[in-house]
Amino acid sequence: MAVKLVFRKQSKFILALSDSLVMIRRSTTHIIRNTDQLLGTFFQPIMFLVLFTAVFGGAIATEGGSYINFLLAGIIVQTLAFGSTTTAIAVANDLKRGIVDRFRALPMSNLAVLNGHVVSDLFRNGISTVVMIIAGLVIGFRPTVSPLEWLALIGLLALFTLSLSWLSAILGVVAKSVEGVQWLTFVIIFPLTFASSAFVDPSTMSDWLRVFAENQPVTHMVDAVRSLLIGTPMGDAAMWSIVWSVGILVVSMPLAAWLFKRKTAQ
Repeated sequence: MAVKLVFRKQSKFILALSDSLVMIRRSTTHIIRNTDQLLGTFFQPIMFLVLFTAVFGGAIATEGGSYINFLLAGIIVQTLAFGSTTTAIAVANDLKRGIVDRFRALPMSNLAVLNGHVVSDLFRNGISTVVMIIAGLVIGFRPTVSPLEWLALIGLLALFTLSLSWLSAILGVVAKSVEGVQWLTFVIIFPLTFASSAFVDPSTMSDWLRVFAENQPVTHMVDAVRSLLIGTPMGDAAMWSIVWSVGILVVSMPLAAWLFKRKTAQ
């Protein structure tokens, strides 16, 4: 009896994994075939990087040498934060267009749709990060990163992206329209990215804003990434980055799954 129970659990896990892989392939194919998404993946981060460097590079004195060295970590984290909101838009689109109702008629895992969007966004954000680093090297970015630090950097950014993508999935489920998703994600992500250490040192901000900027997840992630890229003091930035990311992931992943199941059961 115990063997049969274990076998059933393993079978459910294997089927759920297989369904998730199918949905990952579906979502990734949409990204590859969607010209607008591809252009955004390649050109939007480059545009932000070049414009911020050109506009603020001569006016802001920063730790880490040239402004491009200071800025790149912030642009990477900002791009990943905004890029993760694509999960919300994709989930909302699936719910609005009725494709999820068709999936319900199939013997597939309910979580597979969310897994597909989250993992495909991780893939797309990974491409954006590579593009930004290459563009940064072209315009003067000079990292001091060891192979082990590259691995740590990849791990931190992947964890951060996954946590925000699952948080974004919640917004995609609860929002009543795609337009509502775009508004909600903007209201949440915009203050977090701009009121942080992404573009300037928080010590230059007003007192009330500095307190917020120094104690929120984007600043911790930016500081950790910057430290790995150019060797600025790490402090406890990496620890808090992991704590924030894992905390968001632990809360948002089961909540998104429960809300999605509840929404599609109606």
